[in-house]
Amino acid sequence: MTAAADILLDVRNLKRYFPIRGGLLQRQVATVQAVDDVSFVVRKGETLGIVGESGCGKSTTARLLMHLLKLDSGTITFDGQAVDAPGGMSVRELRRNLQMVFQDSYSSLNPRCTIESTIAYGPSVHGVPPAEARRRARDILGKVGLEPDLFVQRYPHELSGGQRQRINIARALALEPRLIVLDEPVSALDKSVEAQVLNLLVDLKTDLALTYIFISHDLNVVQYLSDRVLVMYLGKVVEIGPVEAIYRQPQHPYTRALLSAMPSMDPDRRVDQPPLTGDPPNPINPPPGCRFHTRCAHAEACCALSEPPLYNNVATTDHHTACHMLIPGSGHSAAPGTATPPSPAKREHAR
Repeated sequence: MTAAADILLDVRNLKRYFPIRGGLLQRQVATVQAVDDVSFVVRKGETLGIVGESGCGKSTTARLLMHLLKLDSGTITFDGQAVDAPGGMSVRELRRNLQMVFQDSYSSLNPRCTIESTIAYGPSVHGVPPAEARRRARDILGKVGLEPDLFVQRYPHELSGGQRQRINIARALALEPRLIVLDEPVSALDKSVEAQVLNLLVDLKTDLALTYIFISHDLNVVQYLSDRVLVMYLGKVVEIGPVEAIYRQPQHPYTRALLSAMPSMDPDRRVDQPPLTGDPPNPINPPPGCRFHTRCAHAEACCALSEPPLYNNVATTDHHTACHMLIPGSGHSAAPGTATPPSPAKREHAR
């Protein structure tokens, strides 16, 4: 168990549905369940990696944490203070402590502002005198590996992709936050520049005592940076645990499929059949019960009847998985304590 004093960010029952409108009067006809009842904690000083297929809700979750999108329901608590709640922390105060680095390094910068103005803008808005904000911008440029005298008067179009992403990191650091959300920060960079930026992030975390939420499709990068990993599928958390446990002994069938799809130069790791086939279900009308059961080789009747809760099935670690196969008494033939062994024929019938 994690002591309350060690938790920096506590997210409970986060939900965000996007309305779909149609007809002459543009009435709401359906909703996209982008994030549906997501809960997790981020501990002080750690890096929490978030992985999953495109459309699973990773980036929407990040924007909800920043309050760039309005929450439909749920609570966010930062270092013991409820955010945007009576007597709690305001969104303005949250953004002094929580900053975000976006995926697209070009569109997230204002093309009309110099690099110095871009980095100094945040501190200025939060009351830092202009001269101090400019001094801070120059200092942070040095921290991210850019020579201040060469870059302060440049514009975003004059920089390479790697340099622009360093500027985005510098802008996030300008308010001296405690937690940074990194949404696919290296996915648009070539591999040599990606390695430089990743090493920069590691050094900054150590030097500035930062905490990260790192969102990525690259499972190798997530393994390199993260202390714990959260796996999302169709707006739900299906597994969360220490990075070593997730990568060595994944418990959820979806996590195992993701990891088996990792690129490898080892011929012994090559597979003849794809680890996972088909597309995720429509988030407008997700399947009942476990949302993964329509693509799971182990699905049985109980998987379509009820949604499995996150269950700590590994007693020695803080490793939680939402799968009926791991929950005693769930009704699945492979669940602990079930006398009847799993039946392939029964599984095929359930599918």
